[in-house]
Amino acid sequence: MMDEQGFRPNVCIVIANSDGQVFWGKRRQQDAWQFPQGGIESRESLEVALFRELEEETGLLKHEVELVSTTKGWYRYRLPRHMLKHNKSAFVGQKQKYCLLKLLDDQHQFVLDRDQRPEFDDWAWVPYWYPVGQVWAPKREAYRRALKELAPNLKHCIRENVSRA
Repeated sequence: MMDEQGFRPNVCIVIANSDGQVFWGKRRQQDAWQFPQGGIESRESLEVALFRELEEETGLLKHEVELVSTTKGWYRYRLPRHMLKHNKSAFVGQKQKYCLLKLLDDQHQFVLDRDQRPEFDDWAWVPYWYPVGQVWAPKREAYRRALKELAPNLKHCIRENVSRA
């Protein structure tokens, strides 16, 4: 499914732990890292796609996270021309809504091979802004803008310091 400009709708998932770090997944058999993401199928809501992709790519279920925030608009990125030269469709890239999720149990064991075609073969907790400088270049500006929009809501994911002097 594509929009009239050739962008495929997609959900991008930012999972934060109680220290404010985010899940960073290594694409299977590649030296490329990204947030979990996936296409929104025809007649599928953003929320249904979000939780379907979350389970497929990380093994997390809906009751193991809290949806904290979703970007208001779509963030687009275009694929480089060399990737489109054999493309016979009007597809030019992806438009994404980013969802910030709070992981309810920092001890959760991610299951990366739940799907028949796993997206990731490794993962790490990284600082919130780290992905902006590390993601594949065509996605970089979309990541920067989306994380900037979501940043004020990160405080809802961070464990409160309850120690008293």
